[in-house]
Formats: sequence, structure tokens, C-alpha cells
Amino acid sequence: MTSSKNINTKVLFENAKNNLFLSKKRESLLIEIADTIAEAYLDRQKININFICTHNSRRSQLAQVWAFFAINYFQLPNIFSLSGGTEVTKFHRNAVKVLQYAGFEFDLDNFSHQNPKYLVSFKGCKTPLRAFSKIFEDPINEFPYIAITTCNNAHESCPFIPDAIHRLHLPYSDPKIFDNTHKTREEYLETSNLIAGEIYFIFEEINRQILKI
Repeated sequence: MTSSKNINTKVLFENAKNNLFLSKKRESLLIEIADTIAEAYLDRQKININFICTHNSRRSQLAQVWAFFAINYFQLPNIFSLSGGTEVTKFHRNAVKVLQYAGFEFDLDNFSHQNPKYLVSFKGCKTPLRAFSKIFEDPINEFPYIAITTCNNAHESCPFIPDAIHRLHLPYSDPKIFDNTHKTREEYLETSNLIAGEIYFIFEEINRQILKI
């Protein structure tokens, strides 16, 4: 694995938010998601957020890891980020690489060519995130949770999710189409930064709502 010890994840996270350009429609969507999470958290004092995409290999994994960082960044207790798909593939190597570039450390927890399992951490992290491709109802994804779909086909084709408190849709373009091209790194960086910036926006608003109570 590529070393990421000299990368400042906090600075990259803050820069992603500062460089974020949102349309009014997108901003309204992010606020709706933040409102929903904050309301559920204040009602239950604990909430799980499950980012769901068909293969659980790129966008849903990026969202889970950045949400994991945001929860620690804003020091929000009893909020947990999960991810899953409608089928199992693997945490794609290009998504792993772009997160390593952002300063996340990936340690192998269980090696498999088909679906390696990682312990993901960052500087100052006390408890690493266990990350691998899985279906959204995998036992590691604790119920109940708010489901957030991150790709267009997942929104239409996702099966009924009976344990989801709410189901929201936060779509991102799939960087997969740039795999094995000269734009691979650029497009994965753009996707990761966009997700990081929007996750910052969402959790900053959640934090604001929780603190004002």
C-alpha cells in the first residue's frame, strides 16, 4: 500500500468544502439529508447511515469513508457510517488509491483477491473502519439505519429496504468509466473531492442542529 502519513486529511477535507460549488437544487438536497439525519439522531440518540450503490465498490465506499472521517472531525457521538450494495464485488483499487492519496491508511484485515477486507484509519483515529464490499443487509450493517443511495441505478433498482428509517438519494457520476484511461486519477480525485465536500456540508449542518438544542 502507498504510504499516506505525510498527507493531511483534515486540510483536504476542509479544502473540499471550501471549493464546493452547489446549485440551489443540490444545496436543498444536502440540507434535506442533514435535516433527516439530525432529526432521527435527536429522536433516537443514535443513528446509522448506510450508503448504498449497486456494487459497493466506489461511490458508496467513498461516501462511507468520508462520513467516517466527518463523524470524527465534528466529534459526533453515536453516529455510524455504513455501506452496502445489491451485490458483492470488491472495494475497487482505484477508490482505495484515491483515499490513500487523501491520507487514509489501509491495512489488510483479511486478504482475498475477490474481496479484500481493510481496516481504514487516519491520523488520530482511535477505532478503524472495517471496509469491504457487501450487500446492504450484511450483518455488519447494524439496523435500523437511514439508507442513502449514491448511484442512479441503485435508486431505481434497489430492493425494498424494510429496516431503513428513511431512504434518500444522493447521486454521483460513476468514475468507473475512466478506469484504465489517462484520466483515471483525475476523475477519481474529482469524485472523491466532491463527495468529501458534500459530506462536510451535510455533517456541518447536522452538527449545527445538534448543538443548538
